[in-house]
Amino acid sequence: MPVDLPGGAAWIRAWMATSPFVGHLGMRLVRLESDLAEVVMPFRGELVTLGDVVHGGAIGALIDSAATSAAWSGAEALGNPRGATVGFTVDFVAAAHGDDLTATARVIRRGRSLCFCDVDVVDADARLVAKGLVTYKLGS
Repeated sequence: MPVDLPGGAAWIRAWMATSPFVGHLGMRLVRLESDLAEVVMPFRGELVTLGDVVHGGAIGALIDSAATSAAWSGAEALGNPRGATVGFTVDFVAAAHGDDLTATARVIRRGRSLCFCDVDVVDADARLVAKGLVTYKLGS
């Protein structure tokens, strides 16, 4: 059950539930705590690049969405929330074969407007398939 967090956490829950792109990929927020988010992306045939291997772009979108969620989870409420990913790296550690993927994002440093997030993506067997480092800018 999600923790009732104030501020940006309420906004990120609403964004995850209504974003057309997030919905298109089937992502859902399964855990949200201050400076931590867990997002699941179910496996679907439309996400593969060849055979049953999940496309790296879909995994990248999962990493970015999880990091965005973690960045907002510890932010103050803003009247007109805005933000943007300003830096993004991903290392693909292993192919993701036909499994739901889970991204766990943690804020490793929070500045006045920049959040630095570390993201692990694992398959259904908890095997690491990708690591991401995302810099996200919060603004209003």
